[in-house]
Amino acid sequence: MKIGRNQPCPCNSGLKYKKCCGSPRKEQSRSFQPYPRQIPSDMHTIIEHHKADELIRQQQQGLGKPIIATKFKDRQVVAVGNTIYHSPNWKTFPDFLSDYLKMTLGREWGNNEISKPLLERHPIMQWYDEYCRYQKKYMEIPGEIRSTPAVGVVYCYLGLAYNLYLLKHNVKLQERFIKRLKNIGNFQGAYYELIVANCLIRAGFELTLEDETDESSKHCEFAAILKGTGKKYWVEAKMRGVAGFLGKSDKDGTKDSDPTCMLSKHLNGALKKPAEDERLIFIDFNATPQTDQSIPSWGERAAKKLDMREKELEPGQYAYVFLTNMSFHRSLDSEYPGQAIMAYGLGIPDFSKPGHYRLPEIYRRKQKHIDAHKIVGAFGKYPQIPSTFDGTLPSETFNKKSQRLVIGETYFFENIGKSGVIGMVTAATVSANEKEIYFAITTENGKNQILTRPMTEDELIDYKNHPEAFFGNIQQPPKKTEELYDLFEFFVDSYHETPKERLLEFMKDAPDFDALIKMQQFDLVLECCERWVDTTVNNSTNKGH
Repeated sequence: MKIGRNQPCPCNSGLKYKKCCGSPRKEQSRSFQPYPRQIPSDMHTIIEHHKADELIRQQQQGLGKPIIATKFKDRQVVAVGNTIYHSPNWKTFPDFLSDYLKMTLGREWGNNEISKPLLERHPIMQWYDEYCRYQKKYMEIPGEIRSTPAVGVVYCYLGLAYNLYLLKHNVKLQERFIKRLKNIGNFQGAYYELIVANCLIRAGFELTLEDETDESSKHCEFAAILKGTGKKYWVEAKMRGVAGFLGKSDKDGTKDSDPTCMLSKHLNGALKKPAEDERLIFIDFNATPQTDQSIPSWGERAAKKLDMREKELEPGQYAYVFLTNMSFHRSLDSEYPGQAIMAYGLGIPDFSKPGHYRLPEIYRRKQKHIDAHKIVGAFGKYPQIPSTFDGTLPSETFNKKSQRLVIGETYFFENIGKSGVIGMVTAATVSANEKEIYFAITTENGKNQILTRPMTEDELIDYKNHPEAFFGNIQQPPKKTEELYDLFEFFVDSYHETPKERLLEFMKDAPDFDALIKMQQFDLVLECCERWVDTTVNNSTNKGH
């Protein structure tokens, strides 16, 4: 139907058609004017559900390429890089990883190692023997899917498999890596490099492997480029060789009980290698794991050595140094994860240095060096092996009787009233102590009700792992903030987009209100959040008295 020149323009501008989209100038600039349309409410719900599902997948699989897998008839199919694998026996992703390691290393090599006495076998095949015992202990019924404790051997054996998978799926798996792993003299170095590669990939970096057959010059192991920003780092990874561990003997491993004894040597060697961009240096102490989550016993000694080395740096020389202790191999049957990480800014005065700073200053420093903080977070969660192929929650995938409540979806609740009730879930929260879900529904006749539902152990685990997205839309979950900075960051996340006018309303009674008016919006956010933390702490202190 033709639009009259004096009719209101359909673009809802409030002007007549002849003065808006019907004007000759507008007609020349574009061939048509699309009608503004609102996204249907159900489409908003679908988008929110997709965002929540994607967050859950990323929290399980990291920021690298998603797992590519599908079911075909009775077989599970998995694509790794440009290679397709399939089997009828893979019900979980760890099932696939167990076979993937065998296929990658070669069954002939594995069978040859198994023919040797246990103590003479390659460390990988010693892990395999321990992993078989682990499976026999916890997996009583063949093919049954059940939750089992993650002990050291799982982190070692399946962790190595996952590292190889991530490298091939996201970069490429050069044959030299496999050769180095099989070679007992090179195994430890390759094993630690793969741990570092795993953490960088999951933290959102793209890796480029260097050709170590080129002996014309020294070079770092690989480069890491952060997706989105394109910022590039050169990576060097070293692990202390200790006699009796990871294939090292008295000839090539130390007996020194000080975990930091090789720190200076490894650091100097890493700094000698040329690097055109910023450096990431990883040094593992290969020490006895601590049984608590306190500061590592070697932390103070390591910091003093790094402080001394920092004074000797050449002009313009600096690096992000990550000191780790990925000691799963020292406690194969222990449930304690056995990892520790400490970051240090070598020649970087505003990263990971002791001192007293205001909360806004701590926040600004963290954002400036956010790449390094992402790496620390990835190491803290290593190896974080996914259970499902598609990133769905294990409690849903492996228990067909379990149905997750999703906000925005409509369900039939049969135990309500005489004949049950149909209602849409509008809100939900979890009481972890009670193992109960409290949720609100709106019934077909518009009434609101609060209901409860018990949680299984597997559902509770999934909720604790993914509290922001468990109910199908991303929301701020209840959060215990034991540290002042955690509370400050929580406030910043909640108010970072608040308009300046609204923030000034909050602060209208402040004695320095005139100074606050002159601040930029985000500077004002940080200032407000710091004061709210102080108020919260003071109120808690007064209540305690």
